[in-house]
Amino acid sequence: MEISASFAAQNYARARPATEPSENSFMRAADSFAQTLEQGEQTSAAAMVGGADPHALVQALSASELAVETAVTVRNKVVEAYQEILRMQV
Repeated sequence: MEISASFAAQNYARARPATEPSENSFMRAADSFAQTLEQGEQTSAAAMVGGADPHALVQALSASELAVETAVTVRNKVVEAYQEILRMQV
């Protein structure tokens, strides 16, 4: 089975954008995280004055907790990767 160099280059060029993160992926994740926390705060404040359903409060707090746990997990993985890079010998 013969694979030409141009065929391989074309397939590589098509596959490469799928592996690269988009420039705004981090910003979208940060905005989504901030928005989730903001909604949780607003629902909590509304529940304190009787303006929110207890079910909505539980949902908002659960979403906020999940967002914070996800952010902490990602941070821990980044720190772990950084420490692993520091341990590499040059």
